[in-house]
Amino acid sequence: MWQRLSFRTQLFLPLGLSFLAALAMGGLLLQTFATGQLADENEPGRRSTRTVALALNDALSVSENPRKMLDAFVHSLGTSSDIQFRPVEAGPAPSPKDSLRRVHGVPQWFIDLIAIPDMDAATPVMIDGKHVGDVVFMPDLSADLFEKWIGFLALTSLIAVLMLLTGTIAYLFAGSALRPLQDLGAGLTRIRRGDYTTPIPVAGPPELRQSCEEANALATTLAQLSQDNRDLLHRLVSLQDNERRDLARELHDELGPLLFSIRAGTIALSEAAPAAGNLGRPVQEVMRSVEALQQTNRRILDRLRPLYIEELGLATSVQTLLQNFRRQAPHVGLTATLDPDLNAIDGPLAQTVYRVIQEALTNVLRHAGASSANVEVTIAGDLLAIEISDDGGGFPEGNVFGRGLTGMHERVRALSGSLSLLRADERTYVRCRLPVETTRNESA
Repeated sequence: MWQRLSFRTQLFLPLGLSFLAALAMGGLLLQTFATGQLADENEPGRRSTRTVALALNDALSVSENPRKMLDAFVHSLGTSSDIQFRPVEAGPAPSPKDSLRRVHGVPQWFIDLIAIPDMDAATPVMIDGKHVGDVVFMPDLSADLFEKWIGFLALTSLIAVLMLLTGTIAYLFAGSALRPLQDLGAGLTRIRRGDYTTPIPVAGPPELRQSCEEANALATTLAQLSQDNRDLLHRLVSLQDNERRDLARELHDELGPLLFSIRAGTIALSEAAPAAGNLGRPVQEVMRSVEALQQTNRRILDRLRPLYIEELGLATSVQTLLQNFRRQAPHVGLTATLDPDLNAIDGPLAQTVYRVIQEALTNVLRHAGASSANVEVTIAGDLLAIEISDDGGGFPEGNVFGRGLTGMHERVRALSGSLSLLRADERTYVRCRLPVETTRNESA
């Protein structure tokens, strides 16, 4: 639980608890020592009360009119004196705490917090052996309580100021320490996502500065390795294209004429032989086989290298690819949206666009079992986007890229692009993003 809290929470929570503990300790100390302090401060008044009571009893015992003397004594005390006479018929003397319910400027909870001591200074007054009242000590503790309340406020304010200063310093320190850590974390996230160009700000304590510098050095190394990897993939793709071109040329130049020669010879043989002869049926079988071989040869040539991209343009080549798909899969409703600027794309980028669409449609034809498919190619600024979707059964879990799409993925990576396969809304999407300008520069 503690590890899930943020750094600032872990820093300020102990400080806040320390502040509350300091307040609780101050209240406990106040309650412990205030009672004894109040008793000690009023001890002289208690002794004076006993002395006055003893003197009054002595005077009353020798007086001719003790009642009159007692009345004169009571009148001399007044109402503001801490020493008071309380007749027997008035009942027991009230507790000093009862007179402190409304001390000006002191809250009641603070008064209740302090245990007011029992002064226990009631001395009986006797006339002719009869108990007529008590001389009691009734101190006014308002001033003492107000003084202690002011002291408590001063202590609390001091603790609050210290906590505020400490909290401010801790907040500034946490900010200065967290900001480089956050920048470092954000930079590592960018590096994990493949962004090696944005440097991590070097700031903070020396330890964090060193970590940021090491992370920037790591990003530089990864950027170089990524560029080397793209260059290697680009060379591999170029070698594959050259090999396909050479193989396609050999098939076209060598196998094509041979098949044409066989077809011409078979036609001549069929014309020379009697129609009812024994050669009629085998000749027809040879003709069908030759035609099948020629169609297979053309499909292989299209797969190896669509030679007409450079002659007819990418848009026309893709349209031809879509027409062939409709002819091979009439049960699949194919719709397409092609950018009008598609013919401006050439070189490796044009071949990659064609290959991605070709491989995706091949998978739809062979594996998807779809009833509808859609092809969309758009160019927005320096980005070329391809999306092929179908409503087929999707791809097996854990087998996102097959052999064909894996090859396309490598080709796209060689051109600094991205290729993804996902399933959403009961449709399968093949999405490709390719940078146009970068690819043109590489092809140049």
